[in-house]
Amino acid sequence: MTEKTVPMKTQKAIPATRGEERYLRPPVDIYETDDRLTVLCDMPGVKQDDVNVHIDKGVLTIEGRTGLNPEGEAILTEFALANYFRQFELNDQVDPDGIQAQIKHGVLKIDIPKAEQAKPKKIPVKLG
Repeated sequence: MTEKTVPMKTQKAIPATRGEERYLRPPVDIYETDDRLTVLCDMPGVKQDDVNVHIDKGVLTIEGRTGLNPEGEAILTEFALANYFRQFELNDQVDPDGIQAQIKHGVLKIDIPKAEQAKPKKIPVKLG
């Protein structure tokens, strides 16, 4: 009996989009009104200086670093804190220049206003 093998094609190296460290995908709630989207992102342990929110090529990226480094040598560790990373693709119906973000008690709130053309408009009906 002979074993047949199929030659593998060599694959190009894919560039990494983030570092090698471990990341958690933070849970989010997204709410929509007529004029905005609101994203609530749960990232316990992240302070204002350790959160990064940015948009590049229509992709909203949320990054958070926990930064907790207790003093001393660990005797027992049952969990490890990890950093947060999540991305969302935005369409052209939002206004990227008006986006605002704030963090309070480990909850990141991102307000994303809709573009004028995406807001609902009432059309008046005239008597003819």
